Amino acid sequence: MVKNKWVSFFLCLFLGVFGIHKFYEGRMLLGIVYLFTMGLFGIGVIIDLVILLFKPNPYYP
Repeated sequence: MVKNKWVSFFLCLFLGVFGIHKFYEGRMLLGIVYLFTMGLFGIGVIIDLVILLFKPNPYYP
């Protein structure tokens, strides 16, 4: 399914520590990991923000 990178980016920016952007992408298991580790202790959220900036729009997760 096609996803909008800006929706995912802003979900990550504001709710990334809860893994909401991973649930939006359909990656349920990784979303649960982010939820219980607070975004992989914040480092995962920062990495995801940088990666999302370089993804094409729309993209396929």
